[in-house]
This record gives sequence, C-alpha cells and structure tokens, in this order.
Amino acid sequence: MMLSSLILIPALTALLLAVVKGFNDVTIRKIGFVSALVSLGVTILIALNFNPNSSDTLQFVESYPWIEAFGVNFSLGVDGISLVLIALASVLVPVVMLAGWNESLNHKGTVRQYVVLTLITQAMMVGVFAATDVFVFYVFFEAILIPMYFLIGRFGGPRATYAAVKFLLYSLVGGLLMLASLIGLWVVSRDQLGEGTFDWQTLTTLNIDPAMQNWLFLGFFIAFAIKAPLVPLHTWLPDAAGEATPGTATLLVGVLDKIGTFGMLRYLLPLFPVASANFAPLVIALSVVGIIYGALLAIGQTDIKRLIAYTSVSHFGFISLGIFAFTTQGQSGAALYMVNHGFSTAALFLIAGFLISRRGSHFIEDFGGVSKVAPLMAGSFFIAGLSSLALPGLSSFVSEFLVLTGTFTRYPIPAVIATLGIILAALYILIMVQRTMTGVPSKEVEKSISELNFREKMAIAPVLAIIIALGFVPQVVLNVVNPAVDRVMVEIDAQDPAPSEVGK
Repeated sequence: MMLSSLILIPALTALLLAVVKGFNDVTIRKIGFVSALVSLGVTILIALNFNPNSSDTLQFVESYPWIEAFGVNFSLGVDGISLVLIALASVLVPVVMLAGWNESLNHKGTVRQYVVLTLITQAMMVGVFAATDVFVFYVFFEAILIPMYFLIGRFGGPRATYAAVKFLLYSLVGGLLMLASLIGLWVVSRDQLGEGTFDWQTLTTLNIDPAMQNWLFLGFFIAFAIKAPLVPLHTWLPDAAGEATPGTATLLVGVLDKIGTFGMLRYLLPLFPVASANFAPLVIALSVVGIIYGALLAIGQTDIKRLIAYTSVSHFGFISLGIFAFTTQGQSGAALYMVNHGFSTAALFLIAGFLISRRGSHFIEDFGGVSKVAPLMAGSFFIAGLSSLALPGLSSFVSEFLVLTGTFTRYPIPAVIATLGIILAALYILIMVQRTMTGVPSKEVEKSISELNFREKMAIAPVLAIIIALGFVPQVVLNVVNPAVDRVMVEIDAQDPAPSEVGK
C-alpha cells in the first residue's frame, strides 16, 4: 500500500481542498505543504526499505483488478530508476510550494486552484513512474496533461494560453500515436499468449516480429520524444516554461519531462529491443543535434526563463544519448542525469523566480549587479549554474561524464561532437551569470532586489545541498539505479564493448 499511498495522499488532499470551502488562502497553503511533506516522509520510508541487490525486478508491488476484459490491472511497483524519480518529485513538490508561497496571488486563478492542481500533478507524477501495467502508465501519462495545462494557462504570463494550448496539442498528438501502438501491443500479446495483457513484465517476454516492432516502437518513441522533449519536437517547451510561473516551470522541466526519457529506458528498450537497435543511430544523431542546437539557442536568449528552458533541451540530448548508447555507463549516467538535471534546473528556475518577482521583469538586461545587493542570492544562482554546466564537484559532472564515456565506447564520433555542448554550456551559463549578477547595479536593481528571506532560504537550501552532495557521493543514486540498468542491458541482449572493440 506504500506506493498507492503516495498517489492517494496528494489526491485526497486535493479533493478535500476542492470540496471544503471554509479554508482561507494561508490555511490552504499550509495543508498542501503538509501533505507534500507527508508524501516525502513516505518516500523516504520506501527508499530506506528498498533493497537494490534484490533479485526481484520490482519491489513494493501492488496489483488490483481493473478492466478484466482487457487484462488491465492497476499495478504498481518500483525498480531503482523509478524510485529515484519518485524521490525527485517528492522533494521538489514541497520545495516548490514553499518557494512559491505567494506565486499565484497576482494571477487569474486562486490559491485554492493552484494548490489543488499542484497536488493532482504530484499524484500523477508518482503514478506514471510507479505503474507496471502499460495501460495504467498510459492513463497517467495522458491525465497529467490536465492539471499542467491549467497550471500553465491559468497562472502563467501574457501568452500563457497560447503556451498551454501548444503544450497540450503536442502532447495529445504523441499520446494518440502511443495509444495506437498500445492497442497493437495488446493484439500481439493476445495472439501469442491466448489472452491480451498490458503487464509490463509479461510483455517483455513476447517475441514480436521485427517489422511490427518498428511500427510499435515509433508510436511510443514519438510520444516520449515530445514529452522529453527531443529535437525537433521540442518547440513547445520554451513557450511553456517561459510563460509558466517559476514553480510550475520547475515541475514541468524538472520532473514531468523526465517521463519521456524514463519511458525510453523503461518501455522502449525492453519491449522493442530489435527496433531500438535499428533506430539507435537516428536517436543518437537527434540527441547530438539537440545538445548543440539547444545550447546555441540558449546563448542568444534575452528571457531568463526561456534561456533555462533551452539549456534543458540540450541536457535532454545528453540523457537520450546515454540511453541509446546501449552501454552500462551510458544508461547509468542517463538515469543519474535525470535526477541531477531535475535539481539543478529547479534551483535555476526558483532563484530566477525570486529575481523576477522582485524586479518585475524576466529580461536579463533588466538585472545586473545583483551580487552587490543580494550576495547570498547571487551565490546560490552561481552554484546552480555551475551545476548545470557540469562543473566537477557538483552533481551534473558525474552523470555527464558517464554519458560521454559510455557513448564513446560505442559511438566515438557522436560523443566527441557532444562534448562541444560542455563548452557551449559554459558560455550560456557564465554569460547569464555575468549579465545578471556582476557589474554595477542600476538604481532599479538597488531599489527592487533584496536578499533571500527566511522562507526562500529554507526552500532553496535543500536543493543546493543535494546538488553539492551528489557531486561528491553520486554512488548514493548509482548504487540504486545500476542493478536496474543491468537488467535492461540483459533484456535487450546488449553488452559493453570490450576495450579492443571501442570505436569499431
């Protein structure tokens, strides 16, 4: 019941806040925050009882009959990869609630709506990472669009409606293609097993014709590539993240987009190993293009939130590169990268939100000299930026190193080209930090920018602590995800190249 409780706690709290009308705004925020903390406590309990060396593929398994005519069960379970992503969501939701305590007050929506939608989003995030029935995964995959659509459209900036509709349309198109492949997968299971099933572990045992695998792969892959997002299906992200509130952008880019790369690692490779190998060169090429393209566009941005969004396009290129390198190092690095990117991006978006709320502008040119008037805020932003560019000693370095090393052993040329992304990352991060944090502050900056208050310090401190801690002890996450990665390598019948085979 522990995994289902992670869905029920925020969902029931959201229902309570939606139905009971007597709470004022402060009480609503407190109830939402406490609910998120309780969920975090349950997640910690699950993590403490998780055995990474277990011979079981999944742990904390739950299964309840749902649509028996189609073999659908409401099944939940976690391996190391899904566990660390649930932990990422469980940490960031209370952080976002605390950091954005006053975030929605000047928008069209109400505090009640904002907290309710955030809690529903949290429940859906846990569901999508914990689902072990592919149909249940699809339901959560699509349902999570609804609260995020309203969080963007109702609480965002001047072009929020446009950004929310674009986000929704892109995601719905991908979801329809995924549904078609899902139906095809059920038909194949019925033909081979005598009855259709959506159980993930059972589906991995099917012997699917390679031609059929290619078609089924494409339906899932396009949906995941949109969600990730992978170039050229990325254009919704800068608009959505740029118009959303900083808290919503944090959950969108820090957690929700990981559904795409998680889906690639959890579903694409084990279910369609032959097709995954066939399309790997294409995905590798798109990943390298995304790394360079996203970084170049980030350098030219004048909007601080859009700049952070484009850096994420580049980072997701690294993650998909590691997944489709078909090496243990690459896939372990990709899983670790998902976690590290979530925290470093969260820190950037949240501190950017503090700056924007004070200055009343999201344009980089309207800042400058912040370190003179708010040195703690500037220092926090600098640490988050250094993590984003993968400075040694901070969290992203190890994951990026593993991805590039794992890719080089099988695809040396794409790996060498991808390393250019590190140089470009230094440019877009250091240029942004220089323009916003250094120099002589203008009168407007001196007047409007103040130091982090106690609540903001409490919100950003744990994120920065995790960024620094994972830079020195990444094995805390790697020890959990490595056994799951090893199982994926076995399921797709892939082996790391021997030293003499590197580059061949």
